[in-house]
Amino acid sequence: MTDLIAKTNIDRRLAGILTPLIEGMGFELVRIRLMSGNVKTLQIMAERPDGGIDVDECAEISTAVSALLDVEDPIEDNYTLEVSSPGIDRPLTRLKDFETWAEYEAKLETAELIDGRRRFRGMLKGVEEGEVLIEIEHEGTPVTVGLRFEWLSDAKLVLTDELIREMLNHRKHAGQIDEARFDEVQTFMASGDDAAETT
Repeated sequence: MTDLIAKTNIDRRLAGILTPLIEGMGFELVRIRLMSGNVKTLQIMAERPDGGIDVDECAEISTAVSALLDVEDPIEDNYTLEVSSPGIDRPLTRLKDFETWAEYEAKLETAELIDGRRRFRGMLKGVEEGEVLIEIEHEGTPVTVGLRFEWLSDAKLVLTDELIREMLNHRKHAGQIDEARFDEVQTFMASGDDAAETT
């Protein structure tokens, strides 16, 4: 089973049950989280190995997951199931995510204090010997620190114009967005940049 950053024991148990199913369907489990509320929500994020997922594929996963959970019955009480793509400012939950998204800005959080802090924001620099590398500012100087993967309690990309452009390019090349829509969004982003420069 792929190691995931999972917040709770039930999340880890659900990941153990559902990862083989989702991988057997040709997808990868990105995140699983059971959230409390008046009615619990089981949130599953998945994607194809080459990235991306469409609405029909989310529906396929939802149907298969519902059937398996009806048999396994790991969740007490009623719950709502949500299956979605990771989104642009995606969570980083697998060690390989930190390699894939090296040179992009991210926010990391550790379960315990590390050198007096739990939150780290900076540029990802890949992975080395099981440590996630992130370049942060320390007293005005960029410093690369290594955080053990198992120390992390949460991690996600920071939504930037560069990240949006990269995701648009990826979706265009994968045929998930047509040329006209791609040009429309690019034009909109360029006009936003101009506005920012004039203010």
